[in-house]
Amino acid sequence: MDALDLARWQFAITTVYHFLFVPITIGLSAMVAGFQTWYMRSKNPELLRLAKFFGKLFTINFALGLVTGIVQEFQFGMNWSDYSKFVGDIFGAPLAFEALLAFFMESTFLGLWIFGWGRIPEKLHVACIWLVHIGTVLSAYFILAANSFMQHPVGYKYNPKTGRAELTDFIAVLTNKVQLVTFPHVLTAAYLCGGAMVMGVGLWSMRKHEHEKGMYRKAARAGAVVTLIAGVLVAITGDAQGKVMTDVQPMKMAAAEALYNTKDSCAEFSLFTVGSLNGEHEKFAVTVPCVLSFLATGSFSGKVQGVNQLKRELPQQISQEAAARGEPALYVQPADAVFTPNIPLAYWSFRLMIGIGMLAVLISLAVLWLTRKGRGEIPRWLVVAGIAVPLLPVFGNSFGWIFTETGRQPWLVYGVMTTSTGVSPGVSAGTVITSMVVFTLLYAVLAVIEIKLFLDYTRRGAEPYEPTTQTADDEPLAFSY
Repeated sequence: MDALDLARWQFAITTVYHFLFVPITIGLSAMVAGFQTWYMRSKNPELLRLAKFFGKLFTINFALGLVTGIVQEFQFGMNWSDYSKFVGDIFGAPLAFEALLAFFMESTFLGLWIFGWGRIPEKLHVACIWLVHIGTVLSAYFILAANSFMQHPVGYKYNPKTGRAELTDFIAVLTNKVQLVTFPHVLTAAYLCGGAMVMGVGLWSMRKHEHEKGMYRKAARAGAVVTLIAGVLVAITGDAQGKVMTDVQPMKMAAAEALYNTKDSCAEFSLFTVGSLNGEHEKFAVTVPCVLSFLATGSFSGKVQGVNQLKRELPQQISQEAAARGEPALYVQPADAVFTPNIPLAYWSFRLMIGIGMLAVLISLAVLWLTRKGRGEIPRWLVVAGIAVPLLPVFGNSFGWIFTETGRQPWLVYGVMTTSTGVSPGVSAGTVITSMVVFTLLYAVLAVIEIKLFLDYTRRGAEPYEPTTQTADDEPLAFSY
């Protein structure tokens, strides 16, 4: 493989690994804030114990997410310097807001929450964890604004003297129509992850800590409710996102279905397909009539363009649009093959995203049914499912991002800059593979640390109840719950 292929692999490895922690951080912070607020209103000691218990798990995840996220900043300069040069003026604003506003907000109030037990007023302490959650949401918004520019570039002009895209309308970048449908979809998917995490840990703890089954039943049911509601919202927001995606990136929707020839009406959606490796020739498929038309257009009789037709039409269309903006041919390659992503990868990642998320929702329904009316006995199979359920929406999120980014290929910035033109010109394949091996090994070590810490604190369970009383002002701060 050349430097371009290796640079893409390295970015994929580091980004997917980092994103394992992101939705858990957003969702779990909301769950912790919810438990603590519930305790403040009811004064039920079990709720305070759950808030502290899941607060520890959240803190572990937050720390690992922070460490792995820093690497992403270096990726742009290390392997993608031409890309950074081109979009730096655009990305600078939202990423600066993310760091200076959102991340500082998260870290500051997380510190106050961790060290503030019994030292600051109860309502202010609860407000701290809610501000941590709001910080994670704002962080997601600004980062997604930058990513949405890559999906649908707006609010900029090309400067031929510098060869760079220059920001002309920051509000347009923040209110990009792709951003407005992507953000709620990603946010509700994060709540799905947080709810599933609490549900899974609660189910396992019901068996592990039999003498406190009632408390962990509350956690499992609360997590199941959040998972169910979030799952419904994920489906609704995903439907809206699919229609916008079809509008701005029709090839991505065609690739998601491996639809090679245009369907003028009632395009079917395949649940499972066996065929040639590139998906062009179908041997066997399980399909649902007209569903793809609805996903793409909002009408069961809507027209969905196919890969073959788009390969002929998109090169000329994108070249004309680039010429109208005064952008150079460097960023547009008119060869037909360049405009087609990896179709099998897009097809299966799209289905895994949907299927895994739906499985988590079905498990949440089973949990709510089997624990209704105070029931605490749950079948063994559900406990086993509970161990797996925290991972399901996390992997579903990952497959969703794999689909989003690979389905956009060959573009770094859709219709503006191809991936091959964004790689650092002075970086050799040897340099990239060296750093990729180092990062992969480092991340493997961090994974072991994360899993060990997470499992250790989960096995210990919630600590005994201790009322949060005010301490003297001159007592030293200590990292404790």
